[in-house]
Amino acid sequence: MSVVARQGFKYSIIGYIGFLIGMISALFIVPIDLGFYGTLRYIMSTAEMLVPFVVFGISYSNVKFFHKVKEDGKQQNMLSLSLATVFINFIIFLIIFFLLPYIYPNLKNMKVWKIKETILPLILLLSFCAIFNKYISNYKRIVVTNIFDNLFPKIANIGAFLIFLYLTSHYAESSSTPENTAFLFFFGMFVLMLFGYIYYANRLEKIKFNFNTDYFKKDNFYKQFATYSFFGFLGTFGNYMAINSFMIGEYLGMEENGIYSVLLALVSLISIPQLGLFNISAPIISKNLADGDMEDLDRFHKKTSLTIYFLGAVLFSCIMVGFPYLTHFMPKNGVMLREYEPVIWIWGSAVLVDLATGFNGNIISLSKYYKFNILMMLLLAGLTVGLNFYFIKYTDLKLIGIALSTAISLTTYNVIKIAFNYFVFKVSPLSIEMIFVSIICTLAITVAIVLPNFNNAFINLVYKPAVVLLLIFIGNYFTKVFPIEDYINKNFIKSIFKFK
Repeated sequence: MSVVARQGFKYSIIGYIGFLIGMISALFIVPIDLGFYGTLRYIMSTAEMLVPFVVFGISYSNVKFFHKVKEDGKQQNMLSLSLATVFINFIIFLIIFFLLPYIYPNLKNMKVWKIKETILPLILLLSFCAIFNKYISNYKRIVVTNIFDNLFPKIANIGAFLIFLYLTSHYAESSSTPENTAFLFFFGMFVLMLFGYIYYANRLEKIKFNFNTDYFKKDNFYKQFATYSFFGFLGTFGNYMAINSFMIGEYLGMEENGIYSVLLALVSLISIPQLGLFNISAPIISKNLADGDMEDLDRFHKKTSLTIYFLGAVLFSCIMVGFPYLTHFMPKNGVMLREYEPVIWIWGSAVLVDLATGFNGNIISLSKYYKFNILMMLLLAGLTVGLNFYFIKYTDLKLIGIALSTAISLTTYNVIKIAFNYFVFKVSPLSIEMIFVSIICTLAITVAIVLPNFNNAFINLVYKPAVVLLLIFIGNYFTKVFPIEDYINKNFIKSIFKFK
């Protein structure tokens, strides 16, 4: 088995383990205290949102120019200067952060200021981790970094949450010990993560710090490095999930942020079919673009988009009919989560639209028009912030407004990319089969909802999604929209465990 195949398989396993840990904890543990969980998520999301201003795209340049600097034996020089630059950027960021209250006094009333003792050091840790993550990927080693990047934050969340719950029952309500101890564990996990990155990078190639700048000054290489970093920085503004979490925490409250995080974990289930899509499709897209074979790219685009849309629609349909009964098994019977059921409908529909567009953005990223993708990411971030602000300030919709904001901005973002690819490359992810998939799933959901309910929530939780699956299977059998038989057979299942 090749290194790439072996690493790719293990990467997927770690990804699914992380997803399951996050899903189980979000549904059956954190609803016990949504307020504190919302605080943890706010800290993490705010740090993630601000990290790009410290890293400034340098992590991407560590991948882009690695082969060039390695040929000259300067990869350690690049790593050392990257870490030093990130540290200097962080100092500048701190100066700006502490000067802002003199320009914008209301900052001191915001939660980001009140929890700055945890958020600011976390930004520095995550910035260093971002550099090591990309640097290590050059050695075609992605499994260990995925453990750090995927599992450690989830362990930090769950561990801190459980510590808080345990200590809360042993200390007076006014005591700050439970919260401070939980934050200490939370922060400690990220310190451990950084040391893990350093240890692993040193195992791959002994780290030898070299802060000499002569190599980068030669032929003005630093300008090329800085330019690419800047465009990488601009392309990191589309993290609408972190933006949402930050704005919900600031303007709606930590409890609402906890609810948002639980619903996010549930809706992310719909995106499972998309995992690994870019890694699989990138070589095919690159070849088609290089050969100018747009017809083959269009066929591949439509086939892939239909596959992930169909699988996503099936998952979405099951979630829709099963969610009301799933909440019965959550702490406190999921009462607050049931109140925000429309969020799942709205948000899930937006995710389905995103799935239907397939690897639209990847086509643009791998072409000479890659800068257009950066413009679209800025548009997505701007729309998200603007619409969130409008729904929070001028309506009483709360999380439903945030869901509408996400749906509008994400759909606009995808529609523009569909139009761009159609007019520039003559390719489109859309097909008539998607309409049939939508009709079949809508009918299946409708029938399952109007069917009578049993008094037992568990029976409803099992039988309603089962009806949906049966109806979708029957509908697909007659319309032949999706070749299920190509996937549900012995040969395909065997092929999953082959790595040649």
